[in-house]
Amino acid sequence: MNGQYRKNLAPGQAVSIVLKKDQRTGKLTEGIVKDILTNSSQHPHGIKVRLEDGQVGRVKEIHQDGQ
Repeated sequence: MNGQYRKNLAPGQAVSIVLKKDQRTGKLTEGIVKDILTNSSQHPHGIKVRLEDGQVGRVKEIHQDGQ
């Protein structure tokens, strides 16, 4: 699913995000969504979220069924 649309995200979902420090390399970090930080309904670089471990980044992938 597309991480550019807020409607596709909910707390508790498993996602892959790009942290600010990793934007140049595109390295993905996996985690569980705690908070959705972007207020707009969509963002071209991905919706910004906070993971349960406190890391903040933009969603690149949304994992389905524990993938």
